[in-house]
Amino acid sequence: MSMKNKIPLIVSLGLLVSGAAYAANADKTVSPVQVTFQAPENFTDVREDYTGSDRGRDALLEQLKDHLVAQAAKYLAAGQRLQITLNDVDLAGDFEPWRGMNFQDVRVVKDIYPPRVSLDFKLLDAEGKVISEGKRQLRDLSFQMTVALPSSDPLRYDKEMLSNWLRQEFKRRT
Repeated sequence: MSMKNKIPLIVSLGLLVSGAAYAANADKTVSPVQVTFQAPENFTDVREDYTGSDRGRDALLEQLKDHLVAQAAKYLAAGQRLQITLNDVDLAGDFEPWRGMNFQDVRVVKDIYPPRVSLDFKLLDAEGKVISEGKRQLRDLSFQMTVALPSSDPLRYDKEMLSNWLRQEFKRRT
């Protein structure tokens, strides 16, 4: 193959790669729901194990964020936007290291460790005017009496509490 024939191939591959990158970014639509975390390093309990890590905390918070974005969008009318700021999170359950080394990294879920979330929210219309806003202290004392699915999701109780808040705070759009 001569150099003359290689140049169009290289250019074609470059266009193909840049086109694929554009298509991947085009699939990401801007969500009407924005979730932020206020000083997550100070949250009460967002740990994947007893010692916890920034990486583990961020992964758990990302799961809560994804859940809020997906669920909250169901309650918004066309053009509305919702801004949610989580100020504190205390996941359902807790670690009980005194049970011994085998239980040090096992989150024990009991009714004395309910999920709690402190948040601020602002619902905006299409023009950016505030429809409603507020601060909420969420806590689900009867979390173990609810059917939170899937049962394999370690954040099921926390997600269910957030879903209940969305249902109560914002009526489902028609």
